[in-house]
Amino acid sequence: MARILLATFGSYGDVNPTLVLGRALRARGHEAVVATLPGFRGDIEGAGLGFVPMGPDIDPEDTALIRRVMDPRTGSEAVVRELVLPGLRDAYAVLEEASAGADLLVSHVLTFAVPLLAEKRGIPWVSTVLSPMVFFSPHDPPVPPPLPALGRLRVLGPLLNRPLVALYKAMSKPWMAPVAALRRDLGLPPGRHPLFEGQHSPLGVLGLFSPAFGPPQPDWPRPCRVCGFLFRDSDFEGRGMDPALARFLAEGPPPVVFTLGSSAVLAADGFYDDARAAARDLGVRTVLVAGPAAGGMDDLPPGMIALPSAPYHALFPAAAAVVHSGGIGTTAQALRAGRPQVVVSYAHDQFDNADRVRRLGAGVPLFRSRVTARRLASVLGRVLADRSMADRAAALGRTVAAEDGPAAACAAVEAVLAGRPP
Repeated sequence: MARILLATFGSYGDVNPTLVLGRALRARGHEAVVATLPGFRGDIEGAGLGFVPMGPDIDPEDTALIRRVMDPRTGSEAVVRELVLPGLRDAYAVLEEASAGADLLVSHVLTFAVPLLAEKRGIPWVSTVLSPMVFFSPHDPPVPPPLPALGRLRVLGPLLNRPLVALYKAMSKPWMAPVAALRRDLGLPPGRHPLFEGQHSPLGVLGLFSPAFGPPQPDWPRPCRVCGFLFRDSDFEGRGMDPALARFLAEGPPPVVFTLGSSAVLAADGFYDDARAAARDLGVRTVLVAGPAAGGMDDLPPGMIALPSAPYHALFPAAAAVVHSGGIGTTAQALRAGRPQVVVSYAHDQFDNADRVRRLGAGVPLFRSRVTARRLASVLGRVLADRSMADRAAALGRTVAAEDGPAAACAAVEAVLAGRPP
């Protein structure tokens, strides 16, 4: 069978799909090795996969860094220019050594070294896309974090949205100077923009999200296969739910769940204060998945519980609604659970994910900069009272739950290995 090197970079929302794909490939007899940030060693090795540390050893308690990368205006630039590109040459060297004997490379949008290595060494390569926004299609224009209001221009169609996409491309081109320099040093010709066309493999692109969430567009790269979401559930099933949370859920009606995923939770500011006030105003039972801040929430009234973390795949289906920050992993779990959502966007693809939830009729977006306890209570109250939204969310949940993303992604990888399109 094949030896496959999978590279990824980012938070759990980025790493988990790669881990799930690697584990599914291993179950089919392949050797899967994951190259990613050192902090994920335990997760990767715990899944029975080979691990290669690649990238900076980020301090999860560095709140100043988290705030920079979660800034809606400059966060994406900070990720690329401050976290990824300074280590580009080291990443290339790590991947070059790890790829010895590899039959296939699998990339992530931020693993800029993979396309260069594939081109230089002639190793087959498949690229992955976790969020539909990353295709930057004028037919399905993204909602950009610095100016999310531009998302309203989608009604103008691809002809008028094409200049906007070209503007995003031009604005980010200076970020890519280190990639261009490394290409020159490797003796490679000038390539395509690494964040746009250059991130997509000519052998195959895998959309690791539901086609219901991101329907394929006519200008997406070809060949492309939209596989469905890849959910990391099995790691948590053995541990079960926290007993206190299980008791809380059994003691009353479905609660509202407030969570900020694995990144925004470290830059929450007053979000959980607003959440508690909004929940009190509405009189709803509440679960606050609050990361480290949960330890300081000792004064909660009856009907509220706070935890550092919780298994979303078990918690969300028990909720009346989910209020979250719109990371792709959390959004996927809420979609599969079939629960209506309020998406409080902070940065990156979260604004676009929130708008997709809105267009599907499964929830309401709310920018973090506009959140107050009163506004949050008003929006959440409307969502909880909207039976048609609940019905649409439930129907969408059945669609997403019926998909088998890992099997589809493995079949696509194996097709490329066999010299066929995915």
